[in-house]
Amino acid sequence: MNALILGIISVLVIVAGFFGYSQLSPNAPYFFQDGEEQSEELFKGAVLDLGGRGLTSVSQDTFTQNNIIELDLSDNALTGSLPAEVRHLKNLIVLDLSGNQFTGVPAEVGQLSELEVLDLSYNRLTGLPYELGNLSHLKILDLRGNDYAEADLAIIREKLPTNVEIRVD
Repeated sequence: MNALILGIISVLVIVAGFFGYSQLSPNAPYFFQDGEEQSEELFKGAVLDLGGRGLTSVSQDTFTQNNIIELDLSDNALTGSLPAEVRHLKNLIVLDLSGNQFTGVPAEVGQLSELEVLDLSYNRLTGLPYELGNLSHLKILDLRGNDYAEADLAIIREKLPTNVEIRVD
């Protein structure tokens, strides 16, 4: 009887862990809008590496993971603008959106107060939100390979710390 109870408890613990999406669990699968199941191998601690996976969209669940410090969405087929929900990633230090087809950046990126590296290189950006100037911890802003307005960058640059490395063509 004790073995049966122990077995049931073990199954319940495993099931609870499987559905525990509020944290990055080593055995929990993650589903993205493209219908592809992603395993824990993509999650290295608090680093979410989705680079080079051919994604055309990113699940809203991605933006509820509060312990992510690095989000790599580089070299995919993402278009439009990153969802405004990116603002919920308050601990984000590195955001790599390079090598996509983004045409815009949401103003909410300016709310990522811990952000140190913002790589927007090689997209199709035509404008930049002035809120990027709010990124007081920013060290690197990579804008190469985009067709943004120089006037936008000038306004942003005035508000950024003087030691920020801004990479442009």
